[in-house]
Amino acid sequence: MFKINENYLKLPGSYLFSDIAKKVKAFGDANPDKKVIRLGIGDVTLPLAPAVIAALHKATDEMAVKETFKGYSPDLGYEFLRSLIAEHDYKARGVELALDEIFISDGAKSDSANIQEIFGGDNKIAVCDPVYPVYVDSNVMAGRTGDYLPETGKWTKVIYMPCTSETNFAPEFPKEEPDLIYLCFPNNPTGSTINKAMLQQWVDYANKVGAVIIYDAAYEAYISEEDVPHTIYECEGAKTCAIELRSFSKNAGFTGTRLGFTVIPRELKAGEVSLNSLWARRHGTKFNGAPYIIQAAGAAVYSEEGKKQTREQIAYYMNNARVIKEGLESAGYTVSGGVNAPYIWLKTPDKMTSWEYFDYLLKEANVVGTPGSGFGPSGEGYFRLTAFGTYENTVDAIERIKKL
Repeated sequence: MFKINENYLKLPGSYLFSDIAKKVKAFGDANPDKKVIRLGIGDVTLPLAPAVIAALHKATDEMAVKETFKGYSPDLGYEFLRSLIAEHDYKARGVELALDEIFISDGAKSDSANIQEIFGGDNKIAVCDPVYPVYVDSNVMAGRTGDYLPETGKWTKVIYMPCTSETNFAPEFPKEEPDLIYLCFPNNPTGSTINKAMLQQWVDYANKVGAVIIYDAAYEAYISEEDVPHTIYECEGAKTCAIELRSFSKNAGFTGTRLGFTVIPRELKAGEVSLNSLWARRHGTKFNGAPYIIQAAGAAVYSEEGKKQTREQIAYYMNNARVIKEGLESAGYTVSGGVNAPYIWLKTPDKMTSWEYFDYLLKEANVVGTPGSGFGPSGEGYFRLTAFGTYENTVDAIERIKKL
C-alpha cells in the first residue's frame, strides 16, 4: 500500500491567496453589479516594457529557424543572462560573483520553497513574523516545523522573530540559535527595510552561530533610500553564510512569464561540502531551465532602454504606494511601508481582526487586501495593501476607504 507525505496534512487550510480568491469569487458571484478593486495579491498590472517585448518577439522568431532554434537551456541558465546579472546587479555594487554562482530559475517563489531541499530535516528554521507564507509552508512539507498550534498560530519547532511597530517591523535576534534564517528586505508583507549596518549584524551573527541566511531580495529595485543594501553581499562575510534569491517579477513585470535566479557563493560550505555544488546537483536533476525566449527577454531588462522603461514602471507603482500611504494617513490610519517597497502595512481600525477587516472592506468598499494574520501571528491586527494596481483603481480604492 502506498504512503503519502503526511506532513502535507499538517498544513492548515489552503494557501493564503487561494482562500482570498475563493472569498472574492463568492462575493462577486453574489454581487455581479459591484466593481471589486483588487489590491491584495502582489501581481503587476502594467504590460511588459517595450524593450522586453521586442526581445521576446525576436527570440520567438529565432525558435522558428533551424540555425537559431534552442532546445534545453544550460543547467545554470544561459551565460548571456548570467553575465548581465553579475555585471549590473552585483559588480556595479562592488560585489564580484563567478558565473557558476548564479542559477537561473522560473522565479523566486519556486527557489524559496525548493532551497530547503539541500538542508537536513533536523535543521531549525527562524522566520520573521509576519512572514511570506511559502518559507514556512515549504518547511512544513519537509517535516521540519513540528505541529501547528491553532490557538497561537505557531508551529512548535519554528523559531519566530516578531516584527512589531516597536522595532519598526524589523526582526530581533532570536533567543534560540537557528540553523536557517529567512530574511526578506525590503520586506513582504510589511514594506520595512533595515540599513546596511543592521544587515551586517545579521551576517556577523550567522557566521558566529554557523547558520545560513536565506535572503529574499525580490523587491530590491524599489529601494529609494541611500543606506538600504540592495544585496546582502554588500556586507562583509556574507559569502560564507548567505544565499540570495532574486526575481524578475516585480522589477520587470515577469509574473506571467516567470524568471528569477538564486546566488550561492562557492565559499558557503557545511564542513568541506559546498552548498553551491548541492544546489547545482539539485538544479540539474529537477529543473530543465527557464525557456530561452524568457531568458532573452530577461536580458533585455539590462539594456539601456530596458533599464529606463522598467524604472518608469517602478516609479508608477511607487506613486501608487504614495497615494495609498498618504490617503490612509489622512483618514487616520496608522500606516508603514510604501517607501522602499510596493506594500503598505496598516493597522486595522476599531480593534478588528485582520479577517474581520478583510470582510468589512470587501463588503462596504468592494476593495480586496490581504489579512495580516495570513502572514503569521504577529500579523494579527494588521492588513496589507499592494501598490501593483492601476493608478485609477488605486485612487478609487482609497477614496472608497476614506468614505467608510
